[in-house]
Amino acid sequence: MSVELNKKLNDSKFTRWMALGVVAFTMMAAYFVNDVMAPLKTMLEGQLGWGSTDFGFYTGAYSFLNVFFLMLIWGGLILDRFGIRFTGKLATILMVFGTALQYYGITELADSNSVYFGYKAGVFISSVGYSIFGVGAEVAGITVTKLIAKWFKGKEMATAMGVQVALARIGSQAAYTLAIPVAKSFHLDTPVLIGLVLLVGGLIAFFAFSVLDKKLDKQIKDDKTSVDEEKFSIKDVGAILSNPGFWLIALLCVLFYSCVFPFQKFATELMVSKYGIDADFAGSIVGLPALGALILTPVFGSLVDSKGKADNIMIIGAAMLIFVHLTYSIPSINGWWVATVLMIILGIAFSLVPSAMWPSVAKIFPAHQLGTAYALIFFIQNIGLWGVPNLIGWIQKEFCISETINGVNQYDYTIPMLVFTGFATLSLVIGLLLKVANKKYGYGLEKANIEKK
Repeated sequence: MSVELNKKLNDSKFTRWMALGVVAFTMMAAYFVNDVMAPLKTMLEGQLGWGSTDFGFYTGAYSFLNVFFLMLIWGGLILDRFGIRFTGKLATILMVFGTALQYYGITELADSNSVYFGYKAGVFISSVGYSIFGVGAEVAGITVTKLIAKWFKGKEMATAMGVQVALARIGSQAAYTLAIPVAKSFHLDTPVLIGLVLLVGGLIAFFAFSVLDKKLDKQIKDDKTSVDEEKFSIKDVGAILSNPGFWLIALLCVLFYSCVFPFQKFATELMVSKYGIDADFAGSIVGLPALGALILTPVFGSLVDSKGKADNIMIIGAAMLIFVHLTYSIPSINGWWVATVLMIILGIAFSLVPSAMWPSVAKIFPAHQLGTAYALIFFIQNIGLWGVPNLIGWIQKEFCISETINGVNQYDYTIPMLVFTGFATLSLVIGLLLKVANKKYGYGLEKANIEKK
């Protein structure tokens, strides 16, 4: 009888997975908005006069506020101080507002001749909106990660994180697949409008989840067998930063994701210019890593839950990334089927590393530090997500214009792909160092997540 009385919402497999599904819809909408402009690079250049530097500025704007105004770090502190529900609601509101501003920039200001800080009004306002969206999306990301650590503690944590990532990737896949056909059938701004509508639905979904989370908190508080969680203190920031595991995970994160997300922003154009893939189909090829993550991330997460070996899985993923980008950089390898196979391999790597990396953070840090730890890691990640697109855009403009057709530049991607190969190589080195640190400090990354009773 006492066992039944002490049973909480997250003890029910159906309830905890249902709660995850509700929140996953919010992240799915966020990933759709995040990626929906990437396939439109050539159309933006042709219809709105955006150059590569404009597109690089816009893409890097996602991380601008997070990096230079430390918004992501503040988000982590707010998360640990005020909790999942408050922070999640704030994050989703920011995403909706930022996307609305982005939509305004490419519609109402599309023909404006005004210039702000050297950029056309449409480019600048869209970038401001994308930057605000980026704050909301990244804070939502750390909130959902801590949410899973809370609801799935001692249970299928890595699997749950994998499923959440997989479902979110549906948003990415849909964005890459639908953006160009929808823009051609209706209007250039229509894909962004669809994303805005989805995000409003995601906002409603998170508010619905909050009802369940509030009930779980009450059950935890009323459960006399539960151990009170230590409260977060600002001193914990120092403890996090002094932990070698933090720096290794953070560096692996920024290097690995800098080889994936910024690459995907330019990859549709790469598929068209180098491999001769039709523009309408190129987005679907670029979306294959998201599709792969949908299928494989839960599988690899389940493996980490039951068998462990997270450190080895991260190393394998980084090594695969080197192969992908190095092969893309070779000019003589230009068959469309090669590009497709490489994207599939990238999808496998993209499933391996996150499924092992994010649950590992929950092993390195106690629960009351998780929000801030994730925020600091995401902050360092955002430095790469801001800097790398700007770097690639600059490299393209200065060194990679091969010809100009009907006023639209064509680019040689050899140098950019070598840059991505360098980042991937560094991520492998960091992965090996993390394995050494795991043995030295006893993080337990090689151990299974599921507690055996």
